[in-house]
Amino acid sequence: MSHEDKQCDAVDLIIYKHPAELLQNLIRFDTTNPPGNETGCVNYINNLLKRVGFETHILAKDSNRSNLITRLKGQGSAPPLMLYGHVDVVTTTSQNWTYPPFEAKEVNGFIWGRGALDMKCGVAMMVAAIIRAKAEALIPRGDILLAILSDEEAGSHFGARYLVDNHPEQFEDIRYAIGEFGGYSMYIGGKKFYPIQIAEKTACWIRATVRGPSGHGARPMRDGTMANLGRFLSQLDKNRLPVHITPATRRMIEAISSNLPFPKGMILNGLLVPTLTDIIFKTLGENAQYFEPLLHNTVNATIVRGGNKINVIPGEITVDLDGRILPGLSPDDIIAELRQITGDKVKYETLKYDPYPAESDMGLFDTLSGILSDADPEGISVPLILPGVTDARIFARLGIQTYGFMPMSLPCGFNFFETIHAADERIPVEAVAFGTDAIFELLKRYKG
Repeated sequence: MSHEDKQCDAVDLIIYKHPAELLQNLIRFDTTNPPGNETGCVNYINNLLKRVGFETHILAKDSNRSNLITRLKGQGSAPPLMLYGHVDVVTTTSQNWTYPPFEAKEVNGFIWGRGALDMKCGVAMMVAAIIRAKAEALIPRGDILLAILSDEEAGSHFGARYLVDNHPEQFEDIRYAIGEFGGYSMYIGGKKFYPIQIAEKTACWIRATVRGPSGHGARPMRDGTMANLGRFLSQLDKNRLPVHITPATRRMIEAISSNLPFPKGMILNGLLVPTLTDIIFKTLGENAQYFEPLLHNTVNATIVRGGNKINVIPGEITVDLDGRILPGLSPDDIIAELRQITGDKVKYETLKYDPYPAESDMGLFDTLSGILSDADPEGISVPLILPGVTDARIFARLGIQTYGFMPMSLPCGFNFFETIHAADERIPVEAVAFGTDAIFELLKRYKG
């Protein structure tokens, strides 16, 4: 019997007693993207699902970059619910890890490895929960569609984007889905919160072109292209873009502030007054990092290109900007805001943009909140707008509302976002069981 067969035969032990073992097995597949090579990991999940009676479908743009879809049949009295997650991970190059990133060691109550949080933990929870439902003969009100995806970390061209563009029929009638990142615990003002993601900013890549006089490198040059570049970068560094109070951000801040004591709650709620927002950031300390990107479009200069000969002063320099736009706003909006700061001398062009809906469908929020409240009565569920991007923006094109729901009860002081993509990415073993139970509870409570 092969090692993989033995792992499959141990499925009952993995799911009912130690669901974290499934996560460890997933981490041990090196799915660093690029190149991804997710098919081995996807095939492992596929074998688990088929051995317990699921009918599965493998859909792939490239044979090394597979996606998996399966269904748990429901009663047909509610629309299908989708669970989806990606198995590719970011690089570990130039990072110093305490334990090897693909060995998935369990040490001091944590599983260490790349993907432990982003997002093989979520995939493990979803797979374990749906197999448990199968084993216990659960028939939910609607079909449960499980999608295991490739390529989320590099644009989703082999994963969600490929499926939505080429196989939209797989997602017919789906209104709600769960994916990354919300459902983890965080602490603000001594209170424990569980933010559930309802919206996200979207990436807008912009190229800025700075021009000036060119000439021989031996000629003294004042106010040339390099000087203009320096002024441009300094302007970006010293100025925030304007404040925007989007519906998702308002929901999040009002929910958190209403559960904080005076004066903390009042101060936090002041972020919703645009004339006070940037002033209040100065009083929030480390917590400002959570809220600043939720109230502004942002840009960071990431790539500079200019000059190709040391004795020639370049007449043009391009700067690629990683822009992040709030829901409901557009590339034209962020470029107009940049021009307010940098003037008309800089030329801007949009390189890439995926829109995200301005409004969120909150129809499943109370169900998810109730599950977390029952699992951890000390926790307070609040809406979350994510400053990063996920596959939610792709599925939104089909009218699907994604909730970030990877439930994890984390210890105070454990910074979820600082640990993702970093060296020593890890997750408490108990958090994997917590999340698996919560997702299984969702399959039981889902009403459409």
